[in-house]
Amino acid sequence: MSGGQRRLAHFGQTLLGRRYLSRYRFTTGNDVRLFTSGDQYFAALIERIDAAKHVVTLETYIFADDDAGHDVSAALLRATQRGVRVRVITDGIGTTRLQIFSEWVAAGIEHRIYNPHLFGRFGFSRTHRKLAVIDDTYAYCGGINIVDDYDQNGTRLPFPRWDFAVELSGPVVADVRVAFDLQWRRIRIGHRPKPTPDTDGATNAQAVTDQFVRARRRIRTGDVRAAAEPSVAFVARDNIVNRRAIEKAYLTAIGQARDEVLLANPYFMPGRKLRRALIYAAERGVDVRLVVGRKEFAILDYAVPFLYRSLLRAGVKIAEYEKTMLHGKVAVVDSNWGTVGSSNLDALSLVLNNEANVVLVLHQQLDQLRGAILAAFAESRGIDVAHYEARPLSEQFVNWFAYQGYRALMKLLTVGGYD
Repeated sequence: MSGGQRRLAHFGQTLLGRRYLSRYRFTTGNDVRLFTSGDQYFAALIERIDAAKHVVTLETYIFADDDAGHDVSAALLRATQRGVRVRVITDGIGTTRLQIFSEWVAAGIEHRIYNPHLFGRFGFSRTHRKLAVIDDTYAYCGGINIVDDYDQNGTRLPFPRWDFAVELSGPVVADVRVAFDLQWRRIRIGHRPKPTPDTDGATNAQAVTDQFVRARRRIRTGDVRAAAEPSVAFVARDNIVNRRAIEKAYLTAIGQARDEVLLANPYFMPGRKLRRALIYAAERGVDVRLVVGRKEFAILDYAVPFLYRSLLRAGVKIAEYEKTMLHGKVAVVDSNWGTVGSSNLDALSLVLNNEANVVLVLHQQLDQLRGAILAAFAESRGIDVAHYEARPLSEQFVNWFAYQGYRALMKLLTVGGYD
């Protein structure tokens, strides 16, 4: 076995280890399509909805009353008119009460709202996930809401929002469907039940589990081809069993990095474990590059720079992206591991909200994703260590104060879960 093969086998064994079996599972035989804009994503989603024959499910944080929202809504209405069962989950804060909701109900679309009030049955948590499943054949996951690429709270962006989503087909679709069904039932708690059991189109994930176990067994017995086969895992974070699933996925990959860690996120306020993982990686010679979003929440613009000191001193390269709204939550490690999803690297996403990411191992789309992150890094304003250290004391104090205020508020909202 060559050095490269040994490294690949070790990488596969780590990612598919027993420790993480209960958190997420890798499956092979999946096709993946990467979208780099809302326009691409909406066109593909509407095409699949228009071809649906049985079931369409959609979950999103924002469903906007704009052209993008109207186009997707029209496709959902066309589907239900054909006799397709359509179920939609929107968030109570992310999406306001829209007129189209009444049109959905009148047409037969089933619609449920997650946590309709700021503090509700599920505390302060939101469903921040962006998911769709079509006929148990295609699934979608990413950071793209149902909203115009150029709109940012009523302001017209100079360029399309920087964001990503993936279309999946294969065994992993079952995991996405199971996650949606769980959320659908969870919202229903306390509501009057329907006369018949809510099991239409229920997924039997046993075949997926069997395939995952066989892949692990082949890797454990030294079959390098099994480790080298492209794999996908759907990773959902909730407040029941998978409280740290997405964070652990990041920690596993960064902890095994040997050459490169590329990470882009709009709200970079992770806890100590993730920050230490990035620092340790940089200290052992890994090229760690971080692209941070700006100009959406003022408190974060002031608080996030407080974290730069320890990262820069360890050798992490940091750049702030201001070309347009950076909304993508993506990462690539050593060109063979990557993630696309809804989870920000902040307290709300990592500890409180319902989130969903897809992890890709050895898929060819990783080259495209890596190129996009490197391009964003090149277009961003790099944080120079010398200039950062020479900031006025007043600016340093504002950064410290904003960070301490953010940290105190997040510890309160997460009941001490944020570190």
